Amino acid sequence: MVVRRSRHRLLALLCGVLAALTLTTPAVAAPGRAALTRPEAAAGWLARQLVDGERFEAVFDGVAYPDQGLTLDAVFAFAAAGVADDRGAGALAWVTRPDIRDGYLGDGVSEAYAGATAKLALAVQVRGGDPADVGGVDLIARLRSLQTPAGRFSDWSAYGDYSNAFSQSFALLALDRTAAGAPPAAAAWLAGTRCPDGGYPLLPAQPVCTSDVDATALVTQALRAADRPADAAAGLRWLVSVQRADGGFANAAGTPNANSTGLAAQALRDGHRLPAWARSRAFLAGLQVGCAGAPADRGAVDFDGGGFDPATAPRATAQAVLGLTGIGYARLSAAGADPGAPALACP
Repeated sequence: MVVRRSRHRLLALLCGVLAALTLTTPAVAAPGRAALTRPEAAAGWLARQLVDGERFEAVFDGVAYPDQGLTLDAVFAFAAAGVADDRGAGALAWVTRPDIRDGYLGDGVSEAYAGATAKLALAVQVRGGDPADVGGVDLIARLRSLQTPAGRFSDWSAYGDYSNAFSQSFALLALDRTAAGAPPAAAAWLAGTRCPDGGYPLLPAQPVCTSDVDATALVTQALRAADRPADAAAGLRWLVSVQRADGGFANAAGTPNANSTGLAAQALRDGHRLPAWARSRAFLAGLQVGCAGAPADRGAVDFDGGGFDPATAPRATAQAVLGLTGIGYARLSAAGADPGAPALACP
């Protein structure tokens, strides 16, 4: 009788934990903070940072350059949070402008970049568009043309090949949404890059295979989408094994941060590692600026908690939103998203 009662109590506790983990917006109370884990507030802050309401820029030596990659990260974040749909539409319209698009993807004649092509194709799909006709460019056909006989998606340009695990993963995720699906050879190639410890490296074929948190987070999602669950499971086990006691994940430099944790959290939720996802989500909540912060910063997610840096906060916030919601790239959709940029409701 005692054993049975204890078993019932354990099951009840487990059910309660699982129910809490499925909440889209968990409530976390902290002094001076309001709804800190709300991804909507983070995405709202991110939307307000867009230059002219449409783009992000990178500034070097006082000169601003278009940052198409970060702008697409924002498009993904808005879709994950289900807000700022108007900003998401404007951002994608900017990236797909011929001059901006070709500066990112290459012109398809003298140069073409696999990762950029795949990431833009996925963003178009997330927003319900047709990646086979983006201003007259068939991104899917171009992407498939960049697959080598070995299965790897590679860049071709006068500057060399910069393709990596992100390029391959985004290619699989984008092509998986097409009628033909993701090429099995491409999925097999990616699975074959796995390190002995189970994680995945950013760059393949290095003298020493070094697993990378960010790369493994994206690779596991791509492999799950491409019907290679066993290969994805190995990467997920490695992610859980390197998670810090505080729930965070460190980058290659050893710094626990919102970017790596956001991507890892997204992969953990996508891979049904719910307790690990909950811990990483709590870490991200601790980096979100609440009502005690400067009004202009509220809702943003700081890179590492070492002092708010407006230069790193947009990318940190964009990737943190993915972890806070836990919606994997394979399931992202902007359908039904609300317009507007919500803000924390502070007293």
